[in-house]
Amino acid sequence: MDFIHIADVHLGASPDAGFPWNAQRTREIWDSFKKLVELVRRERPKLLLIAGDLFHRQPLGRELKEVNYLFSTIPDTQVVLIAGNHDYIRPDSWYLRYPWEKNVTGLWEERTQRIYIPQADTWVYGFSYHGREITEARYDSLRPGPEPGTHILLAHGGDEKHVPIQKEKLAASGFDYIALGHIHRPGQMGERIRYAGALEPLDRNDRGPHGFVRGSVENCQVYTKFVPWACRSYILLEIPVTPKTTCFSLEEEIGNRMEEEGRENLFLVALKGKRDPQIRFDEERISSLGNVVETADHTRPDYDLEQLEDQYRGSMVAEFIRRLKDKGELEQKALDYGLEALLETGKRS
Repeated sequence: MDFIHIADVHLGASPDAGFPWNAQRTREIWDSFKKLVELVRRERPKLLLIAGDLFHRQPLGRELKEVNYLFSTIPDTQVVLIAGNHDYIRPDSWYLRYPWEKNVTGLWEERTQRIYIPQADTWVYGFSYHGREITEARYDSLRPGPEPGTHILLAHGGDEKHVPIQKEKLAASGFDYIALGHIHRPGQMGERIRYAGALEPLDRNDRGPHGFVRGSVENCQVYTKFVPWACRSYILLEIPVTPKTTCFSLEEEIGNRMEEEGRENLFLVALKGKRDPQIRFDEERISSLGNVVETADHTRPDYDLEQLEDQYRGSMVAEFIRRLKDKGELEQKALDYGLEALLETGKRS
């Protein structure tokens, strides 16, 4: 029996609001999901497991019509899904009243449900969120039934406000596989317990690979593999700076690094090191180099403190240096900012 496990697709999300590529990213999330269903159509696994937050918020009827059409194209695959904390079940939820294809089952109840899928000889368990938070550790006490076959738990949570999870208790629960959602980075607690992670990265904190889990059950053994899938990634570019670095040389270095990583990706630029005190890096120009989500300038001016203290002996500058040099990180930052202000404004007496 083979299956595909996804989670946290967040259809309808708008990553990077205010940036030029925002609308494209919204479309890419839908396109990525559509391509995933096309993969399922080609590979024909027995199960497509969706561990919550298929949508970023309450789905609209017209959106479910699109999703249901895609599911209609994979009639040989049984789709089982739950609602997470973003697309939780409300009394008027379209999830409850939509006429789903016969190969689609939503475990929409607040209590744990299970469904038997004969063609896969598999029981799938799960419950849906009926609010934004569940603070009880509800998975700790769940156990599979005694029936023969494969037993899979669909679960969404893992922090103190969204079904806290204790790894040891989850591992001892007895399920053959636990398909987790809610944490956007892929991860695992052994071969049988995996977070699929978000199908696409959703904000600047979602760095690293994103995709889905491909799994199979053979002779009572479960085998799983993470498959990268995302259209693009958030990548941190740490750029070293020296007193010889100029604005133009910095822009060239950033551009080269973007080419190496792939221009389609989204970048967080962090400048580190010591710069010429007279140099000011233009963050707007850096943002124009590509898909730059954030620029953080952690550089420090390369002052020769002993020379300055000697040059301005008896002045405010010398006293300021004497009081703050060789102190902690906070004092060093204050020294840098203060010296810049004093030397630029000429208030040195």
